[in-house]
Amino acid sequence: MTPDREPAVRNLRFVCIIVILIAGFILQVSDENELTVDMAKVGLTQVPKDLPPRTEVLDISQNYISELQLSDISSLSGLKVLRLSHNRIQRLDFSVFKFNQDLEYLDLSHNQLQKISCYPVVGIKHLDLSFNDFDALPICTEFSNLTQLHFLGLSATKFQPLDLLPIAHLHLNSILLDLGGYYVKENESESLQILNTKSLHFVFHPESLFSVQVNISVNTLGCLQLTNIKLNDKNCQVFIKFLLELTRVPTLLNFTLKHIETTWKCLVRVFQFLWPKPVEYLNIYNLTIVESIEQEDFTYSETTLKALKIEHIKNQVFIYSQTALYTVFSEMNIMMLTISDTNFVHMLCPRAPSTFKFLNFTQNVFTDSVFQNCSTLVQLETLILQKNGLKNLYKVSLMTKNMSSLELLDVSWNSLESHRLEENCTWVESIVVLNLSSNTLTDLVFRCLPPKVKVLDLHNNRIMNIPKDVTHLEALQELNVAFNSLADLPGCGTFSSLSILIIEHNSVSQPSADFFQSCQKIKSIKAGNNPFQCTCELRDFVQHLDQLPREVVEGWPDAYNCDYPESYKGTPLKDFHVSPLSCNTGLLIVTIGAIVLVLAGTVTFLCLYLDLPWYLRMVCQWAQTRHRTRNVPLEELQKTLQFHAFISYSEHDSAWVKNELIPCLEKEDIQICLHERNFVPGKSIVENIINCIEKSYKSIFVLSPNFVQSEWCHYELYFAHHNLFHEGSNNLILILLEPIPPNSIPRKYHKLRALMTQRTYLEWPIEKSKRGLFWANIRAAFNMNLTLVTENDDVKI
Repeated sequence: MTPDREPAVRNLRFVCIIVILIAGFILQVSDENELTVDMAKVGLTQVPKDLPPRTEVLDISQNYISELQLSDISSLSGLKVLRLSHNRIQRLDFSVFKFNQDLEYLDLSHNQLQKISCYPVVGIKHLDLSFNDFDALPICTEFSNLTQLHFLGLSATKFQPLDLLPIAHLHLNSILLDLGGYYVKENESESLQILNTKSLHFVFHPESLFSVQVNISVNTLGCLQLTNIKLNDKNCQVFIKFLLELTRVPTLLNFTLKHIETTWKCLVRVFQFLWPKPVEYLNIYNLTIVESIEQEDFTYSETTLKALKIEHIKNQVFIYSQTALYTVFSEMNIMMLTISDTNFVHMLCPRAPSTFKFLNFTQNVFTDSVFQNCSTLVQLETLILQKNGLKNLYKVSLMTKNMSSLELLDVSWNSLESHRLEENCTWVESIVVLNLSSNTLTDLVFRCLPPKVKVLDLHNNRIMNIPKDVTHLEALQELNVAFNSLADLPGCGTFSSLSILIIEHNSVSQPSADFFQSCQKIKSIKAGNNPFQCTCELRDFVQHLDQLPREVVEGWPDAYNCDYPESYKGTPLKDFHVSPLSCNTGLLIVTIGAIVLVLAGTVTFLCLYLDLPWYLRMVCQWAQTRHRTRNVPLEELQKTLQFHAFISYSEHDSAWVKNELIPCLEKEDIQICLHERNFVPGKSIVENIINCIEKSYKSIFVLSPNFVQSEWCHYELYFAHHNLFHEGSNNLILILLEPIPPNSIPRKYHKLRALMTQRTYLEWPIEKSKRGLFWANIRAAFNMNLTLVTENDDVKI
């Protein structure tokens, strides 16, 4: 970079840092009493000055801070956790923490520290100074007061025997020693005494061949971990010598090797060295085998080793004897062996009865031929073959035939298929837990299952139905068939001991409530995330679910929603309600029958008391007449009125009508329509009545006890009243000639009864002095200016 560009770049970096500070300053309250400030990875070059005084957790790791001063954190009196790892700090004075009396966790790993200045700090529990540039172990005499210290991380390039003396009396949980920069001259060795720690972790240089020649003695060590080990046949003995003192401690139970590159010959030598040691659990993570793999002699002497776990083996030897490789592991006289995430294609059957109780070969490339006809795994209780290349379930069952102690078999995440030939599967009867999940099994798998299995995992397969005639699974207690294509809940007629059912994410749309009647022992059911059809068939099932305790129905109610019909989609089942009437066919039939009976009774009542047939007959006659009228030619159909009034009366009252009413009206030039002179011969009486009413401006009804008894008068009244509503005019004039007792009007003439109570009528006075007013009211009813059309000419009134 040229000199003239450096200031511009620095200014740009400063601006970026300011922007990041403003945007990335995150205050996060983790609980009521703790305030966390997270400013990791924001490009800081110094500790921010405006930190909240109440800060208790401060994370400023992975920045560019090169110095820590007293003023940076002196105001944070309540600071408990300080993370400063992955910065550029080169020197540290512990006096900067003198005002942070509550500081418990201090992480200064992965910096450039070369020197520290001591100051008494007593409350620290976690102190990490590892992955720095110290020459000697940075131990201050003041560290002797760290009585609460649990974890200590250190770095060094050389040792002195008494480097750790100041903390020898402390009872630590874990010590991390970074020896990535360790260097010692050839043929020289150092010694170091480490006391009172439960766990010791060494980290070496990842690229250098192992060359550390330190005689390390430990006390009360329980766990030992070594990271970044690079070995070949030449320096293998150097590594074993390094382990010599460390593995003599009788309390060392757990030994872990991480990121180890070695030859096969050296690895076998390490196994042989550890075999008589007190180590019980040996773990190897990220193992790389180089150079060659040849037959190596191994003496399986008495050992305290219980478990060997190897995860992720990378084999850089491409041509080798598989027998040489597999024999070392298959003949081990230990209880538990795990070899996972490798390219092993097979594993040999032990030549003699084996002590293996637990075998885990997850994520290899084993085929169906593994352990076939193997009769020496008689003590094996757990076999895990996840994520391999198994395809034939029948062969898997044969594999277990001689494993007389096998209780748990996990063959999930393979390519297992079920075939009809598998109805003759031969399983060892001791299996009680079987995991067949994440394969391609179908309904036929239920023909090929261990008879005494108690826990069966079949989730994520292709099962569409559970056969009803499966009779050999009476011991089954837990069944997981989630993520299949089942359309209904399985009953417990086949699984009489079932207590746990997981059937979520299937195609269960209308589960039957009979499930709860047949599964009396059910303690837990998980059936959410199914496409439930919220119809009547689901009603009883929802009621049962809602009545069960929440600990029995897992995921209720959040995971149980309607999928169909569309109007209910997304509705929780607990909110789905339908009426009992719409879902009970018998009740619906009874209800409909009751309604029919009520309607029949109502119709009967109308027929008996209101003469409903009479009115129906009138409506039919009216409709027929109106229909014939529509078919009359236009020239014959006169819509203009021809009469002022149509008079309806009883023949018993004809004397008064002809002697009193008609002369008086015609004297006023009011044209009257009478049936005896205006009805058209040849037409029916009903048609004549309708025509006369329609051609008259008014309809006059002379009411009397005689009128009540005349059925034709009621025809005329009915049609006139119907025309009133049809035409929308007020065309009725009621004249009460004689008083009519209310009880004398038959019930079937309800229109007349209604008109007598709702409309105003003119009453014929007996006194002659009052008749003048009567005639005046009659004339007032015809006070209009209309054009009346006669058959010959127009008359203007």
